[in-house]
Amino acid sequence: MPITEDLLADWTALLHRCGTTADPEPYGRELLHRWAEPQRRYHTTDHLHAVLRHVDALAGHAADPDAVRLAAWFHDAVYRPDRSENEQRSAALAVRALTAAGLPAERVAEVERLVLLTVTHDPAPGDRDGEVLCDADLAVLGGTPEAYAAYTAAVREEYAFVPEPDFRVGRAAVLRQLLALPALYRTPAARERFTEAARANLTAELDTL
Repeated sequence: MPITEDLLADWTALLHRCGTTADPEPYGRELLHRWAEPQRRYHTTDHLHAVLRHVDALAGHAADPDAVRLAAWFHDAVYRPDRSENEQRSAALAVRALTAAGLPAERVAEVERLVLLTVTHDPAPGDRDGEVLCDADLAVLGGTPEAYAAYTAAVREEYAFVPEPDFRVGRAAVLRQLLALPALYRTPAARERFTEAARANLTAELDTL
């Protein structure tokens, strides 16, 4: 099954589990269209698919795994590298869409909170849903050196409009922020699987900037 149809099936099943009162397929297709916009090189449907699979793997740690899955769908649904507040706009989109789909206000609010958490990737201790979403989103940092190089190349392509000196300064700040987090990963499974490789990858990239 092609990845988009696979994702659409996942979305439809997820919305039905969450009690939607509307047909989820049209909005699922709109979301997939957003994730396939031409300005994207890393934040694509492949990234969405990867984050959702990591959420599945870590779901046993979450308090509300389906809220985390919904947040994964929306966390980069609005993505313009030349604009700020992508996370805030994505959270607002989630509220509008999920409210229109008839989901309970409490779950919609949790999805909004989780999407906004991806600004810092620094969930509070005991925030199990936040820990799962942030770990799933940052799992790419703990890949093989080859996979990490492909990730960084795709990010650079998304910021092709930024001159190299400015990109280096901005990217270095992002890397230092990540390395300064109390922990890169909060769930036991992700911490064990990704931490060592992620710190090595981030440090190696920082050394090149």
